Amino acid sequence: MPNLDGISAAKQLSELKIPVVLLTAFSQRELFEQAAEAGAMAYVLKPFNANDLLPAIEIALSRHSELLALESEISDLGERLETRKLVDRAKGLLLAKKLVPDEPEAFRWIQKASMDRRLTMSDVSKTIIEQLS
Repeated sequence: MPNLDGISAAKQLSELKIPVVLLTAFSQRELFEQAAEAGAMAYVLKPFNANDLLPAIEIALSRHSELLALESEISDLGERLETRKLVDRAKGLLLAKKLVPDEPEAFRWIQKASMDRRLTMSDVSKTIIEQLS
């Protein structure tokens, strides 16, 4: 990457979800911190040999995999929370309009509509909210 220092290059690579091992001759604490903020997974000082580099690369790849798994889990949990909010709101509307006798029945109604129409419970809930609001 022409015209970029190592920290800037590390930041751009990290934004692309590419794990970064920074190789440098500089050992100042401030540079370690900047490298960490830029997303570097490891920081190896020159001079180095293969015995120094291989473990740093393996750890960086392992940490990167863990980070991607956590990001995926966070995304999944966010979607599940959003679905739950929509389902709860739809259940409330079904109850308020007296279309079902109780909350468990409202849930079963949404669940059955989801299966019958081959839609997600989120999509069914959105439709209920649009129609009954």
